[in-house]
Amino acid sequence: MTTPIPVQTEQYASCVGASKRVRWEIDQDVLRGREFDTAHKFLPDSISGVDQLEFLSKDDAIFLSQIQGRTYANMFGLVERFINCKVLELSKFHWTGDQAALEALVRFSDEELKHQELFRRIERMIASKMPAGYNFLPEPNAVTAAVLSKSTWSVLGVTLMIELFTQTHYLKSIQPDSQLSPLFKDVFLYHWKEESQHARIDELEWMRENAGLSAEERDQAVDDMIALVGAVDGIVCAQATADVEYFLDLKGAALSDQEALLVHDRVLRAYRWQYLLSGVEEPRFQRALGAMITSEQMRRIEAALAPVMASGRSL
Repeated sequence: MTTPIPVQTEQYASCVGASKRVRWEIDQDVLRGREFDTAHKFLPDSISGVDQLEFLSKDDAIFLSQIQGRTYANMFGLVERFINCKVLELSKFHWTGDQAALEALVRFSDEELKHQELFRRIERMIASKMPAGYNFLPEPNAVTAAVLSKSTWSVLGVTLMIELFTQTHYLKSIQPDSQLSPLFKDVFLYHWKEESQHARIDELEWMRENAGLSAEERDQAVDDMIALVGAVDGIVCAQATADVEYFLDLKGAALSDQEALLVHDRVLRAYRWQYLLSGVEEPRFQRALGAMITSEQMRRIEAALAPVMASGRSL
């Protein structure tokens, strides 16, 4: 066994301070009595890839962006279910230990519960503005049970990957785009404000968990991470198909068979980039992962990701 690392009290305390400074409420700060305006895109082209489907009319491109945005919000509501369960489980380590760390995890959990409620509200609001027929396939409790059956090390790694790409997406793509729905932008502004410290806590807890593993346990955890990434890709592929079918049912009459295939290819590439590659390739994630595993384990992860990277890299 490796030697456990000391709890980094100052780092956890800094996360608590940030949580207090940016605290927000759904109705008062985010929604503010507003509704979604379907004249606007929800996701920027740099995330959705819709701009590469040049044969779509302007209205159809906006609609496809809105479908992707609806799924984007639902995906965060999904993953935050298992993230919160794992955070509550991790808090046990600090119950009779470092109270700054405990408070950081308790606040993390409270914020994740709030985020889930926000995304449930967003789904109901968007559903009232879009035609019937949309279907978000994954069932949150079933996904949560499957994820939590894997090692804590692997769940923390995937969680850090997710929470890092939320920041990158917001800062590099959503925030600068003046053409997006103002309400949709605000949802992810406020989400980003709290996810920033969540990622810091993820990394601290991942390092702590890693320090307590034997080489054999860590090797199994790498296999668990590969399995989780594969499961995420399965969800992504199925949802891409469902979303394209919904789009084509409503807008496909004017498209050729070849154009319909191109829509599916572009949406699948976009989803694989959104939910996997943009996180895997995040330098901070690569540094954290690389500091914990061997070169052979890294090669195993890269080999498992190769098919996803081949079809998801180009947006």
